[in-house]
Amino acid sequence: MELTETLNKKSCEHCSDRCGKLDIHDWMKDLPLTNYCSDVVEVQFKNTRKNYYKNSTNIRLAKGDVVAVEASPGHDIGIVTLTGNLVPLQMKKNKIDISVFEFKRIYRKAKPADIEKWNEARALEKKTMLEAREIAIKLGLEMKIGDVEYQGDLTKAIFYYIADDRVDFRELIKILADKFKVRIEMRQIGARQEAGRIGGIGPCGRDLCCASFISNFVSVTTNAARFQEISLNLQKLAGQCGKLKCCLNYELDAYVDAQKDFPNTAIPLETDEGNFYHVKTDVFKRLMWYSQNKEEATGLVMLTVDKIKEIIEMNRQGKKISNIRDENVQIQETPEIDYRNAVGQESITRFDEKRKKSSTQKRKRPQRSSSKNENDK
Repeated sequence: MELTETLNKKSCEHCSDRCGKLDIHDWMKDLPLTNYCSDVVEVQFKNTRKNYYKNSTNIRLAKGDVVAVEASPGHDIGIVTLTGNLVPLQMKKNKIDISVFEFKRIYRKAKPADIEKWNEARALEKKTMLEAREIAIKLGLEMKIGDVEYQGDLTKAIFYYIADDRVDFRELIKILADKFKVRIEMRQIGARQEAGRIGGIGPCGRDLCCASFISNFVSVTTNAARFQEISLNLQKLAGQCGKLKCCLNYELDAYVDAQKDFPNTAIPLETDEGNFYHVKTDVFKRLMWYSQNKEEATGLVMLTVDKIKEIIEMNRQGKKISNIRDENVQIQETPEIDYRNAVGQESITRFDEKRKKSSTQKRKRPQRSSSKNENDK
């Protein structure tokens, strides 16, 4: 037990900051044992790379164990993140067919020699990445190498790169293989994946979502901002990866559901005064603002969604509303809340008022008595 804890501690010394990004809560571990127990184990490697392996030798494994697994070529070192009957369910969630999937084997629990070599490989990754970038620049390749991951036995290295167009990196692979004496694998990733691997702090003040919990990236479009009535300022809508922020999709479904029965904002409201054009919408209050000036938001009229639908239906029948301003919704102002404490404590605004020093609080200089003055003489 002590050896396992020591290995786990050593393995995390060179681990990524986000090694627990894809942790899964095993809600089945407290359930009574069943007749069926899966021999498939989920193993996580650097950052977001995961795979599933067969525990064919029935090694007693638990979450957090460092294991040596089959690789091509040689072996790799990873950390067990999930065991038991929840693993097949997780594979099903990730759309992996167990009957077709080719499982590799778990060789053993990692020995101290395995951990030592693994840490040695991790220590080389940053240096290798910087040298590889210099080589790519010299070759004039339009690509950026964002990360390097060595296999646990130092026989293979995965180079993660970003490129807008197709890149011919055959010459690069030859140079890298000759320089680092390992097998080279090039793996292309997107800008969001790179931001997830590097990490950072977002404008909200929290860790980037892609670096903390997002594993599957869904495309984000400007329609998400339009549905939520957000200004289309690309500088504010873009994240650190240069793409639209992933959080634009978080509340999108709620806005889409709320606007299912909203009228088309491109349809003007025809009145005896003239046409009124849509300016803005408060989705959840079901209020819409219209202005007679199409270019400027002046003389706004606030109407409910139901009233706007009635006016549009009247216009379809060839009728016009006489005075649309009579339908203007008047929002009642919320009365000011009295926050006086009923228990009799002091007001919470007592520190806002500047205290004036009274004349009685001013200290007076003590006067020496006349008898004492005479004695001094």
